[in-house]
Amino acid sequence: MFRHTDHLQFDVAPEKPDPVYAHKLQELIGGTFGEMTVTMQYLMQGWNCRLKGKYKDLIMDVATEEIGHVEMIATMIARLLEGAPATDATKNAAGDPVVAAVMGGMDPQQAIVAGGGAMLANSNGVPWNGGYIVASGNLLADFRSNVSVESHGRLQTARLYHMTDDPGVKDMLKFNLARDTYHQNLWLAAIEELKADGLEDTIVPNDLMDTEHAEHATSLWHLSDGADADKGRWAYGVAADGRHENGFLADPVPLGSAQAGPPPDPKLYATYDGAMGEPRTPAFGTEKGVIGKLKDVVDPDAN
Repeated sequence: MFRHTDHLQFDVAPEKPDPVYAHKLQELIGGTFGEMTVTMQYLMQGWNCRLKGKYKDLIMDVATEEIGHVEMIATMIARLLEGAPATDATKNAAGDPVVAAVMGGMDPQQAIVAGGGAMLANSNGVPWNGGYIVASGNLLADFRSNVSVESHGRLQTARLYHMTDDPGVKDMLKFNLARDTYHQNLWLAAIEELKADGLEDTIVPNDLMDTEHAEHATSLWHLSDGADADKGRWAYGVAADGRHENGFLADPVPLGSAQAGPPPDPKLYATYDGAMGEPRTPAFGTEKGVIGKLKDVVDPDAN
């Protein structure tokens, strides 16, 4: 259950309307790293969290705060759009190149579609989509993603801070910058807490390391013309997980055979000269579970 209060988390009071800046500010709502992304990312992580207690409670606290940040920026955009475009805007633009230039920087959909309000879109008008979010169920992987999205969000907020002289807009952005600072520190602390509690380690997932080809888990392959790739900590010493030794492979060679796809099924009409022979007959794959059992019944000789 969510409960809404009609007071904003922080004040939103631009000094004057600025429809061009309102267009830019859309990035902080509907961009890849905007407030809608962190809102839905944290909500989905929280709803899917299998641990009761501090981690789930933390995620839901921050998720709910981010809903308020969407509300704040949407309100700021609406106030920056106040009075624009006016009914005489087209006539004014025709007689004043400065006005025409200003109007040229607006997002017309904010007027046409949203009635003078914010859009769930980025600064190019591209709609927000749920593919931006990360909610894997693994808290270490997710918290690392959260650090990244908060980092990019703060980076974009800092850039937008330098694109306006409006003291009211800057005041709100100062608040947003501070919350992004805290949230980066918060998720970094949560990552360390996961490790301290023995829930996760350094590598995600902390499994199958005795199964993987461990000899390939240690070295940077030198595959570019750059001469300094081996100068960093990733190329020597004990790895961050404490169980591998970093290395540098200066002259790597391919481990596989020459690349070539199989002969194509003629019914797929891929261009083919017959050089690789005839295609295999249709076959089941390596399915497990119900599909695997069906495969065994239909094709008992497959094993």
